[in-house]
Amino acid sequence: MYIESDLHEQRPGSIEVVCGSMFSGKTEELIRRVKRAQIARQKIVIFKPTIDIRYSREDVVSHNQTTIQAIPVEHSRLILRMGKDAEVVGIDEAQFFDEGLVEVCNTLANMGKRVIIAGLDMDYLGKPFGPMPSLLAIADEVTKTRAICMRCGRLATFSYRIAEGEQQVMLGEKLEYMPLCRSCYQELIELQKNINK
Repeated sequence: MYIESDLHEQRPGSIEVVCGSMFSGKTEELIRRVKRAQIARQKIVIFKPTIDIRYSREDVVSHNQTTIQAIPVEHSRLILRMGKDAEVVGIDEAQFFDEGLVEVCNTLANMGKRVIIAGLDMDYLGKPFGPMPSLLAIADEVTKTRAICMRCGRLATFSYRIAEGEQQVMLGEKLEYMPLCRSCYQELIELQKNINK
């Protein structure tokens, strides 16, 4: 006797990760994808870390001021609880979340949700940032966005910190960071090392 599985009726879930340096259009791409799902009348919900209050406490806002309403959350487990009724779950600034975000995203995708994540893949030291490396590993689709190097005009993949401070997490904008290509980034890092000797 053949019993048809409920899995065939369930919408296939997926994890999409949009990553790159600062000013590369990650959030803008997240908003674009979510708004298209909205137009298709899919039920959406977007989350952001409570730490990110640069432009708005409750909206996800791109550097070019494109906005969409979001729910600020402190811990990834809240995303699982509050995202269970949505068809599409958006998560901005994923690098600021705890490592539990990886399991949360996997669980949501396995429930048939489309999970769209945006975040910095590297910190200002060029090191993998927060849960992003693991999210990239489990993603069904990865989009790496690139900015323009503010020194030479080539494509940029690094976020160079202009502001003082050695903590990994420092919220900022154009006064604190600038996008650089690998060559210009290495040059300024070496220069900084020599100054600090």
